[in-house]
Amino acid sequence: MKGAQAIVRCLEEENIKVVFGYPGATIVPLYEALRTSDIKHVLVRQEQAAAHSANGYARVSGTTGVCIGTSGPGATNLVTGIATAYMDSIPMVIITGQVNSAVIGRDVFQEIDITGATEPFVKHSYLLKDAEQIPGTLREAFHIAGTGRPGPVLVDVPVDIQKQDIDFHYPEKVVIRGYKPTYNGHAGQITRIIRKLKSSRKPLVCAGGGILSADAVCELRLFAEKAGIPVVHTMMGIGALAADHPLYLGMVGSHGHPCANRAVSQSDLLVVIGARIGDRATGGKEVFAENAEIIHIDIDPAEIGKNIKPIIPIVGDAKIIIRQLADKIQPLETNGWLEQLHTPQNKKHTAPKSKKGTVNPAYAIQLLGSMVDDEAIVLADVGQNQIWAARNFELTGSRKFLTSGGLGTMGYSLPAAVGAKAGAAGKTVISVVGDGGFQMSLGELGTISQQNIKIFILLFNNNRLGMVREIQDKTYSRTYGVDLDGNPDFLKLAEAYGFKGIRVACNDDLEAAFTEALNCHETFLVECMVDPEERTL
Repeated sequence: MKGAQAIVRCLEEENIKVVFGYPGATIVPLYEALRTSDIKHVLVRQEQAAAHSANGYARVSGTTGVCIGTSGPGATNLVTGIATAYMDSIPMVIITGQVNSAVIGRDVFQEIDITGATEPFVKHSYLLKDAEQIPGTLREAFHIAGTGRPGPVLVDVPVDIQKQDIDFHYPEKVVIRGYKPTYNGHAGQITRIIRKLKSSRKPLVCAGGGILSADAVCELRLFAEKAGIPVVHTMMGIGALAADHPLYLGMVGSHGHPCANRAVSQSDLLVVIGARIGDRATGGKEVFAENAEIIHIDIDPAEIGKNIKPIIPIVGDAKIIIRQLADKIQPLETNGWLEQLHTPQNKKHTAPKSKKGTVNPAYAIQLLGSMVDDEAIVLADVGQNQIWAARNFELTGSRKFLTSGGLGTMGYSLPAAVGAKAGAAGKTVISVVGDGGFQMSLGELGTISQQNIKIFILLFNNNRLGMVREIQDKTYSRTYGVDLDGNPDFLKLAEAYGFKGIRVACNDDLEAAFTEALNCHETFLVECMVDPEERTL
C-alpha cells in the first residue's frame, strides 16, 4: 500500500474514529486515503481549531485526539493548539504534511521546520524519511502520547513519503529505549505517607489535572472518604471530587474559594496529587501552604520539587498510588479539622444583582448549573468568563469542565466544544466564552453548521477584553487597548450560520433564555450583556 494508506491503516489500528483537520497540497495523498476510510474527518475553519477540537475530543472520550494539517502555515497554525495540549497534558497525535524530502532545507514554497518549531512543547516528534518507518513511528507516537504523563506527539510526513509503496506490518509491541514511565508508587514512600497522615491533625489533599488524566476520580473519593480528609483542587483539577461532597472545599489560588485557600494556609500536611502548583494555584505567594509539610505525587518526575518542596516525593500513576494509599489508610484523628473549615462565612454566597441593563455573570453560571443535567460538559474559554465558570459551575454527577489552564489560550472553548460533542454526541455541551475569545474562533460556527451538531454557546459580552482591563485597572488605575466597541451583532452572525439566539440584559430573563436554549434541537447562542466594570472577584 501507499504510505498515505499506511497512515490511515495505523489510525484504524489505534481505533481512531474521528480526526480534525484542514487539507493542503502536501497532505493531499493522506486525504485521498482518508476518503475511502470509515474514519470521520471534521473540516475546521483554521488549523488551530483542529488542535483544540482534538483536545476537547481526547478529554471527553478518554482516548488520544488526532489532528491534521499541511506544511508551512498549516503547520504553524497548529502550534498554539499543540502548546495548549502540552501544558495541560492532553494526549494528541498531530500529523503534518511536509514538502518533498529531496528539497527540505531549501526554503521552498510552504516549507517550515515544524519539528524544530514545536520541540519545546511536544513529548516527542518525528520527521519521516522512509515510508517503511510509518507503521512503527505511528505505533510509537500513540504509545508516547497516551502513556506516562500524556501529551502531544507530532509526526511530519513529506509528500513523497506519503506516495511511496510499502509492505504494511503494524507492530504489536512498543519498546523505546529510555522511555519507561513509572506507574507503581514506591512501597517505602507509601508507608512514609501513611505514617505522616496518621500523625497529622490538619491534613489536606490538593488535586490537580493528573487526577482526571489518570481517571482516578473514584479512587480519590474512596481515599478521601476512608481517611476523612478534605479536598481542594486547582483549576485543572475541577471535577476531581464532586462539588456536593461533604469533603469538598473548592478551588485554590488567586481566583479560588476563600474556604479552600484558608484550608491550604492552615493545613499541617498537604498531599498534592497530579498538580504542578503554578503561580495561579499559589495565588502569587512565594511560599505555598506555609504551615504544612508537603507530599507530592506526580507521574512526571520533572514536576517533583519544581515549584514546591516536598518532604516525601513519589513518582507514579495517580490512580495506582491512590489505590495503594486507600488500601492502607484508616480514619484519621483530626480533632474537628473539617468542621473548622466549614464555617458559614466561607460558604459560597448567591451572586448579587447587576446594574440595570446587564446580567450578573456569576449568577448566570450558578443558574445554568442548577438547570443542566449531571452529564453536562462545560468548556470555558480564557479571561473573566473562565473564572466565573470555574468558581460558579458546580460539578456534580459525571459533569466535566474543560478549559485551557496552563497556556491560557483564548479562542479555545468553541473549537474544543466541537471536539467534545464529537466525543460525547448525546450529552449537553456548553461553550462559555467572552466576546474577545469568541471572535478569535468565530469561523468554527461554520464547522458546527456543517457538522449539524448542537452546542449551547453562552456568550458574555462586555465590549471589553475584560480580564486584561481588570488587571490594568488594578495595577495602573487606568486602561488601554482593551475596548471592543466595534463588536458585531452576534445574534445576526449566529443567524447567518442558521442558528437561533437571544440577547439577555436582565437577570430575571436568564431562566427563560436558558430553557429555550436547552430545549432547542440545534446550536443556540445566549448573549448576556455584562457591565464592563464587572470583576471576577
